[in-house]
Amino acid sequence: MRRLLTSTDSEFIGQLYQYLRQHGIPVSVTEQGQQLELWLHQSSYEAAAKELIQTFKNNPPTSQTTPSQGQIRSSLLSDLLRNTGWLTRVTAGIAVLMFLLLNMAPEAILGSLRISHYYDAYPFAQPWRFLTPVLLHFSLMHLVFNVFWWWYLGGRIERYLGTSWLLALLLFSGVTANVAQYAVSGPNFGGLSGVVYGLLGFCWIYSFGRRTALWLPPGLIVFMIGWLLLGYTGVLWVNIANEAHLAGLLSGCLAGFVVRVLNPTPKQPLY
Repeated sequence: MRRLLTSTDSEFIGQLYQYLRQHGIPVSVTEQGQQLELWLHQSSYEAAAKELIQTFKNNPPTSQTTPSQGQIRSSLLSDLLRNTGWLTRVTAGIAVLMFLLLNMAPEAILGSLRISHYYDAYPFAQPWRFLTPVLLHFSLMHLVFNVFWWWYLGGRIERYLGTSWLLALLLFSGVTANVAQYAVSGPNFGGLSGVVYGLLGFCWIYSFGRRTALWLPPGLIVFMIGWLLLGYTGVLWVNIANEAHLAGLLSGCLAGFVVRVLNPTPKQPLY
């Protein structure tokens, strides 16, 4: 990734972003303090991007051509849908379906998906149970929060590194988080949050000290780690699977380090 320019003028950056996207230039915008940074995802577009930026500065769009808030939101929604792969979508869809079924037949769904029927017996005879608790969500807020972050983080990883890497992360972080939570609190837990923390840790370490398409704003990382720590204080109004969050984060950080060393070739840029 290459930084094209920085500015504190959000209207200028927004118009320039739309202008470059309309001309097929793969760019994105990030925040760094009070500055907005425009990033180019493929160096092969650099010459064209700089030429378009100069043209834009020489002939800025009139107020009639400035994109509306609705158009900007539509573009962001399009990006959110585009930056996913089939595994991201299928997993999110199954999680939503299981939530609906859980509310209709709770005993059957819990019996099928929780890690074990007992407090002291790992399901070695049914190994899929080490993973299936990630599909259990016990409230709408729980579901929406986890599916959103799975979609955002998992989708980016799948498009950038490929489905195989996301599947490996889902299995590794999911199983690690579930086993850790089961060892501490027994079988009555569920949710994708351990995997979400795994994806967060992966992106954090994979992009640490460098700009990649998986780079996350420091504020987001601080917020998520702060939420994890708050869970251990007992002040939150919801039940938190603290061990799943911590184990997921640590497993994701380990995976991020390993993949960074292996340095696989990205499948495609994000834009």
